[in-house]
Amino acid sequence: MQAAGALTHIDASGEANMVDVGDKAETVRVATAEGSVRMRPETLALILEGNAKKGDVIGTARLAGIMAAKQTASLIPLCHPLALTKVTVEITEDHALPGLRVAATAKLTGRTGVEMEALTAVSVACLTIYDMAKAADREMEIGGIRLVAKSGGRSGDYRREENG
Repeated sequence: MQAAGALTHIDASGEANMVDVGDKAETVRVATAEGSVRMRPETLALILEGNAKKGDVIGTARLAGIMAAKQTASLIPLCHPLALTKVTVEITEDHALPGLRVAATAKLTGRTGVEMEALTAVSVACLTIYDMAKAADREMEIGGIRLVAKSGGRSGDYRREENG
């Protein structure tokens, strides 16, 4: 058992290893992450009107995020391959930003959490938005990618404070 706050992927000799989750109980695990893409108001309007050169930016980014969640173990070296039971990616306009906000939720019943899958989904969805709209706005900014909440498992539930 690791001490609270200890790095779970580093062994006593300082080497990185995949954590053995074989003795952990299977529980329902859910994680939600968020991020955003800030852009010029004209770029946001172009996307919302469906006039981006590459096509449906929001629909494509949603699919890219879902696909990315399913590939997390291939992208992050020490992540376990997981049998996800649900992944959602929601992309909403925010004229105050201005830009798009992305939220992803990953779910499974298993022995390890799905935080990395939710974070990967948000990251790739944001990158896809950038890729599809970069011809119109190369100054877009991707930011605020963070875990919002997680539940299930030994470490218990977590919810980010509103001001956090």
